[in-house]
Amino acid sequence: MSELNKEVVDLVWGRPSSGGVSASIFRRWTQGFVFSENESSALEQFEGGPCAVIAPVQAFLLKNVLFNRESSNWRHMSEEEQKTTLCSTLTEILESACPSPSTGFCLVTWAKGQSPHTSTDANTQTHSHTQSMPEPESSQSPQEQPTALAAEDLGFERFHSVLHKRTVASVSELREEMLSLYHTWRGCCGVLLFLYSVILTKGIENIRNEIQDTTEPLIDPVHGHGSQSLVNLLVTGHAVSNVWDGDRECSGMKLHGIHKQASVGFLTLMESLRYCKVGAFLKSPKFPIWILGSETHLSVFFAKEMSLVGPESPSEQARRVFQSFDPEDNGFISESLLEDVMKALDLVSEPDYISLVKSKLDPENLGIILLGPFLLEFFPDQDSGIPDSFPVYHYNGLKQSNHNERVEYVEGTALVLGFEDPMVRTDDTPVKRCLQTKWPYIELLWTTERSPSLN
Repeated sequence: MSELNKEVVDLVWGRPSSGGVSASIFRRWTQGFVFSENESSALEQFEGGPCAVIAPVQAFLLKNVLFNRESSNWRHMSEEEQKTTLCSTLTEILESACPSPSTGFCLVTWAKGQSPHTSTDANTQTHSHTQSMPEPESSQSPQEQPTALAAEDLGFERFHSVLHKRTVASVSELREEMLSLYHTWRGCCGVLLFLYSVILTKGIENIRNEIQDTTEPLIDPVHGHGSQSLVNLLVTGHAVSNVWDGDRECSGMKLHGIHKQASVGFLTLMESLRYCKVGAFLKSPKFPIWILGSETHLSVFFAKEMSLVGPESPSEQARRVFQSFDPEDNGFISESLLEDVMKALDLVSEPDYISLVKSKLDPENLGIILLGPFLLEFFPDQDSGIPDSFPVYHYNGLKQSNHNERVEYVEGTALVLGFEDPMVRTDDTPVKRCLQTKWPYIELLWTTERSPSLN
């Protein structure tokens, strides 16, 4: 896949001026999907960078474990359950990225006889439990597969020279192939092989058409972090660069956002710092699972309480529609837009009534309509239906970010109040500030001595 290979490399890694991606950055991305020894449904991340793939996969995996699995003990999974759950999760993400089932799916694997194996070299011992066996392709047994390439010898150029692309025609065939390639996804470079499979299934040109800045690679070749476009591609199937709802016009340029409710959500600390604003489609997903973004890392916050993601209430819909006419998040709109907002919400929009509403909501004739008074006028006293408290969990795949370097879920209780109550004020942590972008008055009581880390 030489020519195609170059296009994938340019899209994922860009064109570093120094003559290639550094060995240390590439090494961070050479891990597979490996389950924690201490938490059977949690994936482990060895170094910074691949959280842009691992965290979305973890979020979808939790969705399948918590809501699609019959066993009541969701924190205990056998090896066979790990295999079926991981492979069905990866299949689901590939299906989401596929623009049309008729085009088929692309799987990127090792060329025959080129799967890496682990030596006893000290440099690879931290990864040894991911690569202890040669990865068999679906048609080969481990005994038949030559181990021509040691994992520690696998540099950036070499990796891209030993890849094989295959096309799978149907969803049923895809599911079978994904299961047969389980050891490939778990082994050396499994994360990258899956990422490349998603990219080629989606189509390089389709991704370029969705990314806002095509010169920005999906993986930063200097720091090794994944871009928002990469996260959005895995979460929604679309590699758009923004997290707001719908498209926006800016200086004659169309900026693409999220176009439908996601299965799992996304919240970011950057919103609490007012660098961006996440739209309702990511903030209010179909399942109570949210990827949390800090400046440098992605983790996952989740609950089993489905009322957290119940159908959008009329007041929530009104807030979303109002804010779509307020792209700069000022908290108000020009009074000239009031009629458009009311029409979009199927409210009475006769000219005389609009004039009456304007005089009531803008008594000082400032020419603006504030969000708060608008919601109070048309949607007063609406109960959100969320319980006052509920169990919550936090996942961080990095060993060093976990207590005693054990990758485990941190349990806690969330209190969602309708107002600020100084009697139940808890610590001001990055996790809490991130969650406050969805629940402004949330308080968190964790079972551990220290709050979970967002980094």
